[in-house]
Amino acid sequence: MLNFSYGGFNTGNALQLPTGGPCICIGRYNYCHRQPRADKLFSVDVSAIAFDCQAGAIMQSSSKVLSALMGVCVGDALGVPVEFSRRAERIKLPILGITGYGTYNQPPGTWSDDSSLTFCLAESLCAGFSPEEIAESFCRWFRQAYWTPHGRVFDIGNATRAALYRLERGVPPLEAGGTSEQSNGNGSLMRILPVAFYHKTLDLSSLIQRTHQVSRITHAHPRSQMACGIYISIAACLLRGLAPKQAYLEGGQNVREIYSQPPYASELANFQRIFSGKLDELPVSEIQSDGYVVSTLEASLWCLLNSSSYAKAVLKAVNLGGDTDTTGAVTGGLAGIFYGFDSIPQEWVAQIARIDDIIELSGRLEAALYSS
Repeated sequence: MLNFSYGGFNTGNALQLPTGGPCICIGRYNYCHRQPRADKLFSVDVSAIAFDCQAGAIMQSSSKVLSALMGVCVGDALGVPVEFSRRAERIKLPILGITGYGTYNQPPGTWSDDSSLTFCLAESLCAGFSPEEIAESFCRWFRQAYWTPHGRVFDIGNATRAALYRLERGVPPLEAGGTSEQSNGNGSLMRILPVAFYHKTLDLSSLIQRTHQVSRITHAHPRSQMACGIYISIAACLLRGLAPKQAYLEGGQNVREIYSQPPYASELANFQRIFSGKLDELPVSEIQSDGYVVSTLEASLWCLLNSSSYAKAVLKAVNLGGDTDTTGAVTGGLAGIFYGFDSIPQEWVAQIARIDDIIELSGRLEAALYSS
């Protein structure tokens, strides 16, 4: 057993922590690896601190990296059990929290390829930006179940699968993604968020160029690249502290000039509802929640703009039905950035598979991006 103190609080008075950890305290909550699920969550009287009892690494619970990655993952996990359900079903039996089994017969707290590939990207960025390394991590996930919740890949999109096959045949990463109009599923948008953390070190043009490169590994059509770019531009505005509506308006405006040039200009009409600045005014009946990349971007922004908390945003996204895990993940990433980790219901976080690994990854990425 191990007692430790920080900032005047002796956690040994409240809790004895096993040294078999790592044990990580975030805000008031402590998550311990190798603990029974029922003991996963403890209350510890420390404020806004993440502390790895073994490594001694400290990370703020206000970390935007942690907030974003957990935002994606929790939104994803909410949607996994009901993926492909119809909106009418979700209206009749709405999702209200973490559930399990359902579509893929997975236990509560299971996340899908959306989070897996987000974590693969985040892991790769810890060592710097390299499309080759990112592509390799995606293939490792596909073949070796790397960054999966339970050691098995149970969900993969057709365009992503085809691109990974091409990578395995030796096609360069920036040429592997599909370029046909039929290749505009949401498989690159769902995992793109970690690129936004470069917003402090890259100008907008370079940030969007890097975003396009990451999309092209699996989805190279200009429309998919644009959806990712718009999303990252809005995420960057949220990371700067703008409120959702301001971030939506400014983020869209910031990339408008980039997308008014070839090869993107001919695709602008597909994003008219987003660039109108009035997406949030549309009735829910006009919001689609299928696997088409523009639908997912619209639905996620609509849910964010029409909600007042993280929980409300991701539940609204999942209860649209359809591609519930991806709409939940894409919404959750933005909502996590704005509302913060502490806004995610603790009872949801406590059930997430591999929570300690996700927290540890967040800390490493934060250090890699912002330590210099």
